[in-house]
Amino acid sequence: MIRLKNKEDIKHIHESGQILAAAFKLLEENIAPGVSTLDLDKIAHDYIISQGGKPAFLGYMGYPASVCTSVNHVVIHGIPNEDRLKKGDIISLDMGVDLDGYISDAACTIKIGKVAPEVDELVQVTEECLYRGIEQAKVGNRIHDIAAAVYNHASEHGFGVVHQFCGHGVGFSLHEDPQIPNYISPGPNPRIKEGMVLAIEPMINLGTDEVIILEDDWTVITVDKSISAHFEHTVAIVDGKAKILTGLEK
Repeated sequence: MIRLKNKEDIKHIHESGQILAAAFKLLEENIAPGVSTLDLDKIAHDYIISQGGKPAFLGYMGYPASVCTSVNHVVIHGIPNEDRLKKGDIISLDMGVDLDGYISDAACTIKIGKVAPEVDELVQVTEECLYRGIEQAKVGNRIHDIAAAVYNHASEHGFGVVHQFCGHGVGFSLHEDPQIPNYISPGPNPRIKEGMVLAIEPMINLGTDEVIILEDDWTVITVDKSISAHFEHTVAIVDGKAKILTGLEK
């Protein structure tokens, strides 16, 4: 069941999203060669708590950290550890904030210094896929319009689009209906309505679209070990179109 949000709900989710956006900015300022993903997790956790929120991922279905830190060929759900970032790496950060029961969710991919040209293109195109999907999140369209925008743009550049994981509704819970695939699927295709709050999140690979889950039951990697990028925003359908709730505002 899709749970629509009223203006007051969206206001509170937006407040959650602003804490989340500031946490991403803080992480980006601290990312450098030699920094461990565990260091980043502590920075994000402490900041979110200091702002009166709770890390929405911590403990969710047993997840042991506040941030998913997915480096290079890790697609999503990388668990923070003592491994240190190196020049030429990319890292995808995915996290959420629960502020008094209102939840926001976002992700971004950050380059550690200069990366290979094809990786640079992957990161750029994946972010473009996010915004093309957001453009289609408007009243009268359907969920598959978002999916088509993401899939077509990634495919035009020869990249693999992850099928096994997708975007989703968000706001009152971390994962709500509807599911939002990044490819044209035979699944449900509800019409987009005023008051929907959606987490749109392209996961795009430099090589194959195939992924596997490691033995920790969390870490998802590309089958061919190709590099993967991930971007996400929480958006609300307000006055007929998407309003980004997790973009940093002054």
